Amino acid sequence: MPAAGSEGEEGPAGAGGEGAGPGGGGPAGEQAGPGTPKLCGYLQKLSGKGPLRGFRSRWFVFDPRRCYLYYFKGPQEALPLGHLDIASACFSYHQPEAGAAAAADEAAAFEVHSPNGAVAVLKAATRQDMTYWLQELQQKRWEYCNNLDAAKRDSRTSPTPSDFSKGLVAKDSPDLSILSQNASAERARNILAVETSPTDLVGEQAASQPAPVQPSAINFSLKQWSTEIKNSMSSLRKGNNENRKSVFYTTEEWELLDPTPKDLEDSMALEEKRKHLAEGSRGLTGSAFPFDFGRIPHKTRRPLKDMIGSSKNRNSSDSSPTEWYSGNGNKLVSELQLKYQSQQEELEKLKKDLLSQKELVRLLQQTVRSSQYDKYFASRLCEGVPKDKLELLHQKDGQILGLNNQLEKLNLEKDSLQQEVKNLKCKVGELNERLGMLMETIQAKDEVIMKLSRQLSECEDNTSSQSGAVNSSMATCTNKELQELDRLKDNLQGYKTQNKFLNKEILELSALRRNAEAREREWQAKYTSLEAKLCQIESKYLILLQEMKTPVCSEEQSPAREVITQLLEDALKAETSEQPEQAFFKPHLVSEYDIYGFQTVPEDDDEEKLVAKSRALDLRSLSLSENREISTGVKWENYLASTMNREMMRCVELKNLIRSGIPHEHRSKMWKWCVNLHVKKFKDSTVPGYFQTLLQSALEKQNPASKQIELDLLRTLPNNKHYSSPTSEGIQKLRNVLLAFSWRNPDIGYCQGLNRLVAIALLYLEQEDAFWCLVTIVEVFMPRDYYTKTLLGSQVDQRVFKDLMSEKLPRLHAHFEQYKVDYTLITFNWFLVVFVDSVVSDILFKIWDSFLYEGPKVIFRFALALFKYKEEEILKLQDSMSIFKYLRYFTRTILDARKLTGIAFGDLNPFPLRQIRNRRTYHLEKVRLELTELEAIREDFLRERDTCVEKRDLISDDEEDS
Repeated sequence: MPAAGSEGEEGPAGAGGEGAGPGGGGPAGEQAGPGTPKLCGYLQKLSGKGPLRGFRSRWFVFDPRRCYLYYFKGPQEALPLGHLDIASACFSYHQPEAGAAAAADEAAAFEVHSPNGAVAVLKAATRQDMTYWLQELQQKRWEYCNNLDAAKRDSRTSPTPSDFSKGLVAKDSPDLSILSQNASAERARNILAVETSPTDLVGEQAASQPAPVQPSAINFSLKQWSTEIKNSMSSLRKGNNENRKSVFYTTEEWELLDPTPKDLEDSMALEEKRKHLAEGSRGLTGSAFPFDFGRIPHKTRRPLKDMIGSSKNRNSSDSSPTEWYSGNGNKLVSELQLKYQSQQEELEKLKKDLLSQKELVRLLQQTVRSSQYDKYFASRLCEGVPKDKLELLHQKDGQILGLNNQLEKLNLEKDSLQQEVKNLKCKVGELNERLGMLMETIQAKDEVIMKLSRQLSECEDNTSSQSGAVNSSMATCTNKELQELDRLKDNLQGYKTQNKFLNKEILELSALRRNAEAREREWQAKYTSLEAKLCQIESKYLILLQEMKTPVCSEEQSPAREVITQLLEDALKAETSEQPEQAFFKPHLVSEYDIYGFQTVPEDDDEEKLVAKSRALDLRSLSLSENREISTGVKWENYLASTMNREMMRCVELKNLIRSGIPHEHRSKMWKWCVNLHVKKFKDSTVPGYFQTLLQSALEKQNPASKQIELDLLRTLPNNKHYSSPTSEGIQKLRNVLLAFSWRNPDIGYCQGLNRLVAIALLYLEQEDAFWCLVTIVEVFMPRDYYTKTLLGSQVDQRVFKDLMSEKLPRLHAHFEQYKVDYTLITFNWFLVVFVDSVVSDILFKIWDSFLYEGPKVIFRFALALFKYKEEEILKLQDSMSIFKYLRYFTRTILDARKLTGIAFGDLNPFPLRQIRNRRTYHLEKVRLELTELEAIREDFLRERDTCVEKRDLISDDEEDS
């Protein structure tokens, strides 16, 4: 079982890196249910080792899906630093003595113990917050462990009941086994509970508060570097920082460098410019040496690393020991002190020698520079220059050197005067200290005089002073006793609260242990039952195989007939929940209904039953034979954990996850998020209670679409138990959503096909969310006139699909053309109801996952993928009747959702949406022209019928209905 996460442990990473929302808002806030506040806030966590160990402020968020307590560096971070497993942890805290020195630091600290011995120490801002956190974590652990199925608990992929689907499938999920809670344990827990409320540092509002000040500690951990860098990079913006360079200069330890002629030429050119800009002061302010060592090329500079190293060596040589340990007495200490003083004197002498040597080196450097300059100056200017001008220049140089020497002397005098001023200031400071000491001495003497005067006056009134002393001593003793009594009362109350909490902790852990033992006994009984059943089946098959190998009887008397009959009866027997006492011990490989409520085995034909059950077993074996479902679930858990502290946003990672399929337990939340993503602009423009207002108007007033809606309710999904009878819960919800939509969109009202779209949405969404899902499909995804009376948009899409078939699957398209098979008669319904009742339920909902996120392009992808999946089988058929018959049922034989998804999103690429839009526009004009011609023919026919007596009795079906 996972231990408590250590500081810097990489929590579940999604690729996380999208914008973070303050306060941990977003979808994570919905995990605890609509009316339950999110458990989050600031705590300090003890982490680090050795001198780095200390409390660090962290932002903690509880995840009810996995019963983990994630901690982040702050509310804005995207990736957690680690997590604590609350489901397998126990809690404790120590009651400090009131008035103790460490009471202030330990009063709000508590411990989270993991089964492997790891202990995480957390500290709240106040004792009130600590009590609140402990009780909330206890409650979350109690709910999670009581409501979680044992088989799913080990994999840590099953959510709590509050995180399950909010639609019709929420009430009959087979993955959830809610254990009956112990009533006496619940009463005891309520009695032992402590009334408390959190402060501003607990809850989502705490994200806007500054983090509590933590004790001084070196907040440094190598393990945190990767997480810190990822969290920092998620908030950085790209910028051009190439020109931002730091240049370091130092005034010590210049190396003696030989400048190149190019450097001298550049320096001379710069000096000439300076002379032109400041002619009047070039002799006084200009540098005596035109070569500037600050502009030495980068390759000739001394490396900064060497300079820092030399500086460190100097500092280490200047540092002196501050504390010595000796065990040989005062003699050894005095000898060490004398030795230390002599070394200090020698060190000071060496420092002075070093300074003099540095001054000598500096003078030598100036001399070398001047000689280099004279040499270069003379070599460049001697040619063609009169001697009197050269003498004048030498004279000027001599004056400049003299002035520079004079300036250096003045600087030295200035330094000496500054040093004298410092010494005088030090002396003044010493005098001020002495004066202060004298003033304190005088003040102390005055106090002594005053004290003696008071004692003298007290002695004069001896009787009154004795009585006053007795009273004061009694008052002092009384105050001490009262303080001690208050301290003992505080300790008593604290120990009572601690005893209450520990009793509650022991009670809960004992109850959870008993539940775990009961689950283990049930597992053992189930295992024994399955093993016995397996032995019986193996025995029957062995008898059958032996009889088939060496028959000993005639066919009529053969025991194989009885075995075959028994095996057929067992295979056709669908498992139902009519016998609850035996339901637990059944393997549940193939039940009467799947998790979505669809009937898995038909009721009438035995042969069809065998085929359906075989198909269901194949689906089950696909999910059990590979670990892909588990790996997908882990990826989803990691991604959702990375969104605990931020809002979900559209990204490539989320799109790839949705294409692989949303897990059953997260589908309700993700569908709702996808729908809100597309209809946000519509919902923002509506008033609160918009859906209820539409529904009320549709129920109170005459609605032309209500009659057709009522006729289609029971024909929507008759093979789904949520819509199979008039009393089913889904029927009333389906009626409400369709009536509300017909009132919102009177141009469409109701079209056959909308009922199936709503029925699928209601399996995972509530009524209002299913209504907005229908708005998304009809008004956002699909083109106009897709669900109108003419089905114009649907006809256009069929022609676009034909074009894509000829492009993506040319062999299959040519095959259909050769035998004149109009496959759009099959695909028309795929597009109209998004594959409802056309594919197996597992594939259907994976298609809907991508469809609600990406839009109608997904329908084209999967329609082509279905044909490509069975392309070779279709090409083997050589007549139109067999082809058309095969097309009517072939989609139900496709079971591998992973392979189909790989074809749809991999093999069919590229798949640009622009191409679909252009072809829609092209075919739309053609279909409109055809419809216009048909309307003209119809009007001519009606006109001719009205004028012709023989045709007046002919009426159409529409006219008869009207």
